Amino acid sequence: MNASFEVPVMWAEKIKTAWCDYNNHLNMAYYVLIFDHATDSFHESLGLDKAYRKTADCSTFVVETHTNYLSEVRDGDDVYVTTQLLDQNEKCLHYFHRMFHSEKHYLAATTEIMTVHVDLSVRKVVPMPNRIQQKAANVCCQHSVLDAPKQQGRKIGIRNS
Repeated sequence: MNASFEVPVMWAEKIKTAWCDYNNHLNMAYYVLIFDHATDSFHESLGLDKAYRKTADCSTFVVETHTNYLSEVRDGDDVYVTTQLLDQNEKCLHYFHRMFHSEKHYLAATTEIMTVHVDLSVRKVVPMPNRIQQKAANVCCQHSVLDAPKQQGRKIGIRNS
């Protein structure tokens, strides 16, 4: 990662007992929940918050995700999520979350997400307002100095050795 710019932390929270499974670690569904909390925080930073949804009758819908589970986190662990905006246009946001263990700083999981901006009254993809597009473009420009995430664009499959 480029040393002149750090990927911002979008979310932090503690792993709850109820989120852990029979393997005594965070269940896969709750990695996604934590990433969803980070997504909400990221969208709010762009102006796509609850007030915007109410006044504009627009929101974002996730259309694709790809999650990598790299290291386990367990009950009571604190984690934080960083967000890197990879690309954007008038209707879409393409970003990448990384989840880290807060104390030991290891990468626990990643997820790559594509969202679209939707007019809720007609349930159709529409352009975001110019002010939000401009804010996203500025963030994307800042993040363009960062290295591409190692897990970006991965496809699932069994590797033949």
